[in-house]
Amino acid sequence: MFNKKTGIILVLALAAGLGLLAAQKFFGPAAPAAQWPQTQTVTLFPQARPLPPFSLRQSDGTQLTSGELNGHWNLVFLGFTFCPDICPTTLAELAQAQAQWSGLADSVRPQVVFVSVDPERDTPTRIGEYAHAFHPDTIAATADVPALENFARSLGFVFMKVPGKTFDQNPQDYSMDHSSAIAVLDPQGRLAGLIRPPFQPKAIAEDMAMLTEAAQK
Repeated sequence: MFNKKTGIILVLALAAGLGLLAAQKFFGPAAPAAQWPQTQTVTLFPQARPLPPFSLRQSDGTQLTSGELNGHWNLVFLGFTFCPDICPTTLAELAQAQAQWSGLADSVRPQVVFVSVDPERDTPTRIGEYAHAFHPDTIAATADVPALENFARSLGFVFMKVPGKTFDQNPQDYSMDHSSAIAVLDPQGRLAGLIRPPFQPKAIAEDMAMLTEAAQK
């Protein structure tokens, strides 16, 4: 018999799959994928798909909009600063990968983008301090809930608020369930693939360095 948490996880997984299928139909034909080299842990889609326009608030107060990530491979992870386990573990693993590709030129170096899905508690300043504690190069951003829902849906991801036992008395007693995979955006800002847990920092770093080199040819 499934418990409540198992049920939520199954709902999230199903919704993520359905969201990706819906995105494929809604946004029309995908752009042809480049012939990228074989990767270890990054699952590249047969076709990369352009993302719809988005606008997020970065930790420095500026807007992160469509096109501003172009020129780099980007790894996008959804989370929140009150997350007890998955978020800090994932950011720590990504920081290991970031350290390994630090020798690449700034103009093409892969980027990690942490997007908080808890704007009620996570101010831009808070998410910046949180993400930069793992690695100073991480881009941290958030937005209002409708904008976050649209952005997550375009990646095939989902998230939802889960009230705690004392939520009725304490509105701050809640958690956020969210997709745990990492979206991979190519240098044209298109959704090109996914990295699914468990994450392997060394393999992620090697894949991203190889893809960065291939994109420059």
